[in-house]
Amino acid sequence: MRLAVLLAAALTLASPAASAQEGTQEGAAVEGEDGFTLTPELDLDLEINELGEVVEVEEEQAAAAEGAVLRGLDKVTGGLEDLEMAGGETRAFGRLQVTLGECRYPKGNPAGDAWAYLVIRADTVERPVFEGWMIASSPALNALDHPRFDIWLLRCSTS
Repeated sequence: MRLAVLLAAALTLASPAASAQEGTQEGAAVEGEDGFTLTPELDLDLEINELGEVVEVEEEQAAAAEGAVLRGLDKVTGGLEDLEMAGGETRAFGRLQVTLGECRYPKGNPAGDAWAYLVIRADTVERPVFEGWMIASSPALNALDHPRFDIWLLRCSTS
């Protein structure tokens, strides 16, 4: 029943006819200058479970760690090296300079997943070869693309 009410409300908000009849209200669809209908995002933290019931989803809180542990691979020699870094620290790995901005983990579960903001520069290139968030559980999601070296996040380090 709750699902039907939510879907009906969402369809009413997204309907261009409803917004034309009611004028422009907050949360209603608006027709843009180019003729496209703009629908605001619904700010709902809801999910449908396996029984078809709508349930509220809890947001996972993140905590900041003091540092992170990264692993580097030299693809030519096959050498592996673990880099234990503090936040804001820059370390060399081969011809790369790796800077750890911040490492975060699920609050209350430091052994859980980890997210780290990294800036990786090559000695011969002015712009970073990688800049962004790296995720320990999904290293290929946002990975370093370098012909010789590979670096990925293992975990955050806490005291």
